[in-house]
Amino acid sequence: MSFFDSDVVRAEMTEISELQEDVYRNVFTFPSMNNEEKSFHVAMMEKLLDKQKVLFARLSLSDDPEAKQMKDKIIESATMMGLPQGGDLSTVFNNMSSMLQLMKKQIDSNEKDQ
Repeated sequence: MSFFDSDVVRAEMTEISELQEDVYRNVFTFPSMNNEEKSFHVAMMEKLLDKQKVLFARLSLSDDPEAKQMKDKIIESATMMGLPQGGDLSTVFNNMSSMLQLMKKQIDSNEKDQ
C-alpha cells in the first residue's frame, strides 16, 4: 500500500489543509483581534504545527517513493525560505514552536494589562 493510500494519512493531510486555510484566512486580521480571538488563533497554529511535525516524521520514516518525494519538496521549500542547505527541519519546527510560545506570553501579558 502506498503511503498516501492510508486512511490515517489522508485524514491527517485533510485536517492539515483545513487548518492551514483557517490560519491563513485570519492571519491579516490578527492585529485587530481581541485577546480571546488571538489565543484561539495561536492554539490553532499550535495544532497545525503539531500535525505538520507528525506528518513530516511519518514522511521521514516511510520507504514509499512518493512520501520521500514529498519530504524532499518540503525541505526544498524550507531551503527557499531560508533554511541552510542540509539544515534540519526540526530546527524550523522548534523555532516556530518557540515563536508561538512568545505570542501566547504576549497575549497573556496584554490580558493582565487590561
